[in-house]
Amino acid sequence: MKYLINIYTLIAFMYCYTIGAQNMQEGFTNLEKGEFAKAEVFFKEVLKTYPDNKTANLCYARALGLNNDPEKANELFSDMLEQYPGDFEIELNYAESLLWNKNYTDAKSYYYTLVTQHPESFPALLGYANTLSNLKEYPEALDYVNRALTVSPKNPNAMVSRKYIRLGYAAKMVQMRDYESAINLLDDNLVDFPNDKDTLLNKANIYLITKEGDKAKAAYQQMATNTADSIVAFSGYALADHIDTNDKKAMLWAIKAVALAQKHGDEKLIKQTNERYIQALIWNREYKAAEEAIATEKLKYPNDNGMLALSATLGMYRSDFKESIADYQNILVNDSLSFDGNLGIANAHFADGDPDNAYIAVNKTLDIFESQKDAVTFLEKLNIIYSPYIEEKAGYSYDNGDNKAYFSTTSLHFPLSTKWSAAVHYRYRKTENNITGRSAESNDAKGAVHYQFHPKVSFNAVLGTTSVSSFNNSYSQVLVEAFFKAKPFKLQDLEAGYKRDVQNFNADLTDQEITADNLYMNYNISTNFKLGWFTQYFFTTQSDGNQRNLLFTSLYYSFFSQPVLKGGINYQYISFKERVPEIYFSPKRFNLAEVFVDFLKDEQAAENKSIYYGLNVAAGYQYIEKDEKQGTYRLQAKLGYKFSSRLVADIYGLHSNIASATAAGFTYTEFGFRLKWNITGTPLFKTIKE
Repeated sequence: MKYLINIYTLIAFMYCYTIGAQNMQEGFTNLEKGEFAKAEVFFKEVLKTYPDNKTANLCYARALGLNNDPEKANELFSDMLEQYPGDFEIELNYAESLLWNKNYTDAKSYYYTLVTQHPESFPALLGYANTLSNLKEYPEALDYVNRALTVSPKNPNAMVSRKYIRLGYAAKMVQMRDYESAINLLDDNLVDFPNDKDTLLNKANIYLITKEGDKAKAAYQQMATNTADSIVAFSGYALADHIDTNDKKAMLWAIKAVALAQKHGDEKLIKQTNERYIQALIWNREYKAAEEAIATEKLKYPNDNGMLALSATLGMYRSDFKESIADYQNILVNDSLSFDGNLGIANAHFADGDPDNAYIAVNKTLDIFESQKDAVTFLEKLNIIYSPYIEEKAGYSYDNGDNKAYFSTTSLHFPLSTKWSAAVHYRYRKTENNITGRSAESNDAKGAVHYQFHPKVSFNAVLGTTSVSSFNNSYSQVLVEAFFKAKPFKLQDLEAGYKRDVQNFNADLTDQEITADNLYMNYNISTNFKLGWFTQYFFTTQSDGNQRNLLFTSLYYSFFSQPVLKGGINYQYISFKERVPEIYFSPKRFNLAEVFVDFLKDEQAAENKSIYYGLNVAAGYQYIEKDEKQGTYRLQAKLGYKFSSRLVADIYGLHSNIASATAAGFTYTEFGFRLKWNITGTPLFKTIKE
């Protein structure tokens, strides 16, 4: 690190003082002040008169090396070593010139010889520590800087070196996700340098990574000892509150940071706080205001990567993924090593339905930023999506008509590429009635294939058979399903298809061998202002000659996104061509209207070793033909635990009195268990690396 090299040069200047002549004081002063160009000219003139002066040659070489000609300086020190073999001062300067040339491997070997021969030499020990630090060999670097401090206790240059070694070591620990060790290193720094800004910023960043917003705020608060640092702290508070999903509060901190920065007048801080304010606008879904603010900032900072990143982020939030990709590409044109650009474009490609380019981008990110947590997490998410998994579901249901059922489903999914995947399913169901003593069993076996033939369109096909054995009948029937999923427009999802199944709600219905051919469509429209609309339509023809029309529509509003809290109004309409009440619920006209609230933390959003959950509550009225309206309710809950990215398990329960098998007075209860295990952590197929 350049900080460590520069610290060491201060020590080396002292040799020019101790071995030099008094008439070279002006050159020494130039070196000490960092006026290397002047020092180079001064000592060059001295050497015209005294070409063999050791001090002048040494200081001239130092001036060259520090004035952007390290290769020439290294050559001069090499020549001096031949002229003065074994001269320790020249050896030290030669070693440092290797650092100037970033030749850390040779510097390590050379310094090791020096510290072996001179174990009590403070500059040798410190130089070796700094060399090891540049090689990111932090434990050894920390050992040798501590040895240097034993030789020269409390030496300010060594203390500063140790600070930066610890910062580098802590960063490495963060890469390894050993956050506790990283915090301990930073706390050691704060013993040496209380309220050190660099250390506290690193500490706050770790707490942001670990989603400990209050601790991050405490670090920012400790750092805020002046106006400039208070501005940085306010911006940090905003990010901490965003991490804690309190975006309203984050906005307030961002506004405070902008106001204080404007008052302070530092252009760099004004730009930084404006960027945080725009982020807060995006977090709070104030997209129009964010767009206008970005446009204003772009006038001041055209083609600035910070503004491009904000524009890309806005595009991601608004589902304008093509625009985000273009912004990230421009960032990478400006800086091919940009973390925001490389990981950002990976996320954008994935969101745009292009996993192959997402793989390429995230692998490039990890080549540049080895083990970086966000990139590793994103790659793990991709790998889990395309790795094989087995899923087991088992449940039990009963109703007030004394019908009960036991069922289980086993599924094995194995992706063959990012476009193709296959699956097999086995389902067992047994239903019986305690009053009639009638029962039925069914065994379903199905194979499925999925093909993503366009980033916005996929096709699924399922073919199988069901074997049924009931109290009065045994038969087999073919099961078929084929459907398309598409994203016809931004924020819109369409599913349309055909499904053939067998009616098997209870034993009597299963015994009838009624097959149903369903044509259906699901359509969901989301918006950037939290309002959404879902519609489902089924047209069903049955083997008994009956027909059914089913329409379900839901208008909902999302109050929060983390965890999800939404509510709205549902409406359902069912109409059968013929009434067959003695066999199954088949009204000529059925209407249901209800209000609902949905509270959800999805398993995908849950951290490893944490719970996820869902709760859906609905209440309303149903109208069955010309009968009086009946009050309805529906309760559905799920509680799960995410053991790792590869293993999740949950239990669920459902209770409802909405009409289904009988016209009135019906209640239905179901509960069950689900286990999903990804057999491998990576895909079985070879993913695209570049």
